[in-house]
Amino acid sequence: MIYTTQKGQVSSGEAIGILLLETSVPFIPGDVANATTYGFPVRYQKVKGFSVRRALGKDPSVYEDLRQAAGDLVQQGVRAVTGDCGFMGIHQKKLARELGVPVFLSSLLQISFISLLIGENAKVGIITADSKSLGADLLAAVGVSDPTSVVIGGLEDSPQFYQFAIEETGSLDAGAVEKEVVTVARNMIAENPQIRALLLECSLLPPYGAAVQDAVKLPVFDYITMINFVFEAVVKRKYSGFT
Repeated sequence: MIYTTQKGQVSSGEAIGILLLETSVPFIPGDVANATTYGFPVRYQKVKGFSVRRALGKDPSVYEDLRQAAGDLVQQGVRAVTGDCGFMGIHQKKLARELGVPVFLSSLLQISFISLLIGENAKVGIITADSKSLGADLLAAVGVSDPTSVVIGGLEDSPQFYQFAIEETGSLDAGAVEKEVVTVARNMIAENPQIRALLLECSLLPPYGAAVQDAVKLPVFDYITMINFVFEAVVKRKYSGFT
């Protein structure tokens, strides 16, 4: 077998590249930014100056730094590029057009798929860091043409989540945040019984997905379901057995 490399590539074996916000919070197992979350190696690349507030504000001026960081990941051999903030999805179409490898920046890209799973009269419930910032513009950027197909619940009024995720206090009470996320999920279902699946938009929320599912008894999608799905597409495994 003959192996090749790209100029400037210094390591191999990381099929998924992950663009990171420039933020400082505890990244616990299950978080997109915790490498132990995955059953395969991943490669991280911070986007210089891309803060949480710039992400929530959908700041277009961050694109060139985002593009540079994504290009660095590709140079190091990744086969697909994702991110650690669903609001990166505002740049999805442009980066996918320019990068040359599959791009799946936002967990929100799963909405169209989930909608087909649950039927046209049902709704997808989205739990996000800030419901006030997740509008029709971001949904359109990730391929959702009908905003009425989703119900959005936010954690902006959940103090434990807000302190660690937005204010970046450097401390996380995982048990307290889990209770807040479960409360939002339960309230959404109670107020919107047409919800038939939940999507945890924020990359900080997958650690709480199991608790949410235990509470509401519905399918729960998040960044990790999407990353695992794409990994299986870009790194196919061989099958062996008997007939």
